[in-house]
Amino acid sequence: MSQSSVLEELEQALHYRFRKGNLLFQSLVHRSYVHENPHLRQADNETLEFLGDAVLGLAVSHLLLDRFPQCREGELSRFRSSIVNEKELAKVATDLDLGRCLLLGKGEELTGGRNKPSLLADTLEAVLAAVYLDGGMDEAIRVVSVLFHEYFNAGDANLSLRTLDKDYKTQLQEITQARHRMTPVYQLKAEEGPDHNKTFSMSVVLGERVLAHGSGKSKKEAQQEAARRALDLLQSESDFPGAGSESPGVQE
Repeated sequence: MSQSSVLEELEQALHYRFRKGNLLFQSLVHRSYVHENPHLRQADNETLEFLGDAVLGLAVSHLLLDRFPQCREGELSRFRSSIVNEKELAKVATDLDLGRCLLLGKGEELTGGRNKPSLLADTLEAVLAAVYLDGGMDEAIRVVSVLFHEYFNAGDANLSLRTLDKDYKTQLQEITQARHRMTPVYQLKAEEGPDHNKTFSMSVVLGERVLAHGSGKSKKEAQQEAARRALDLLQSESDFPGAGSESPGVQE
């Protein structure tokens, strides 16, 4: 299939028709392709990827505020992190078949570049930047709402919220790995009550710091509660830089 046909199919999947086709083309050019084809003098997609990260963050924030006006800032931040992460972006990129559209160098091709989650996520951000540069922010928001429709267009707002807030542990791990390059550890602190009605208490620890405690009727439920409280703590520290730097505050 010709490159022009590939681009046309991608436009259909995006529900967006480019006025400047060179922008979409550039968004699909990996640096390995440029390195192996210097005679083409083609720019790669890294600057678009940089811009696309900001475009996606703003678009998702706008859509969350519009969809869930009743939610507090901390909740919206957590919801955004459940969307704007490598796993979700790679999933959307796979649905778009972006791997097939990529222009890769031979080495990257041989090492499975078309299926690498990080590469797919970066390419999706570059594509969204291309949409923004071609059609403006309103079009970028519309395209994001189409690509992430399961979060924003469900008829039941409560169902959408549950989808966004499905896994506090995953969200916490993504944040701590991004900020601190560390994975949280969960520790059982107490187990109370008869066998048929136990209550478990868990702590979540990052390095040597206890972030939060949680309790529940199962260890999994207690871990999720501890992770939720830890997310609240980290969000407050993000809002007020320096908070917690002197003492390891713990969410009870």
